[in-house]
Amino acid sequence: MHPESRTLIFVYGTLKRGFCRSHHLTDQFFLEAAVTVPGYIMYDCGEYPGLVIDAAAGVSIQGELWSVDERGVAILDEVEGVSENWFSRQQIELQHPTISETVQAYYFQGDVTRLRSYGSNWVKEA
Repeated sequence: MHPESRTLIFVYGTLKRGFCRSHHLTDQFFLEAAVTVPGYIMYDCGEYPGLVIDAAAGVSIQGELWSVDERGVAILDEVEGVSENWFSRQQIELQHPTISETVQAYYFQGDVTRLRSYGSNWVKEA
């Protein structure tokens, strides 16, 4: 019997503890607060943030690191609209914690040209 497959997921917005979509992670494992390396921009999409890669102008983003089982990843993919190409789940690089395992995050796939940059920490009320 093989151990259960788990994925490390960095969340930075409405999936964080205490926010409106955090209930999707209640049966998963919160590991710790996390911060990305510089190179990302978080845009204000209204009720939620959208993260994009920007190596030139990006900043470090604050969030949380979670260990998520296969069923949980499928639920998060549905919540984030991966099959509709609203968000895509891809690798992200953290500066804290320093880990050698692959970490993934959900990246916004929409047009950000008219959105304002939100900064490094999503704190809007859920």
